[in-house]
Amino acid sequence: QVQLVESGGGLVQPGGSLRLSCAASGIIFSTYVAGWYRQFPGKQRELVALVYSGGSTKYVDSVKGRFTISRDNAKNTVYLRMNSLKPEDTAVYYCKVTSPAVEYWGQGTQVTVSS
Repeated sequence: QVQLVESGGGLVQPGGSLRLSCAASGIIFSTYVAGWYRQFPGKQRELVALVYSGGSTKYVDSVKGRFTISRDNAKNTVYLRMNSLKPEDTAVYYCKVTSPAVEYWGQGTQVTVSS
């Protein structure tokens, strides 16, 4: 059974930092592309960042220079370090792992940026 368990969300003040974690089980994690997505109220889920099996990364323009995605294949975990957080980063954040055949989503974790 495949599971993606996210953690690290919460309430943070503008300019603060959080680190999200997503631990995978039931898959050969190192062979999957791993990513973080977010969903604003009333909007569709959107890509935030991807990390490929080889370690290369991709970011949406709005988070470049502030967010860093990384993976630890030994721990089957993907991370999203978020710095300089803004109120407009407030959303539910989801991790996803993707192979050519399948994709799996985590349950989501709320990130709220507010003073």
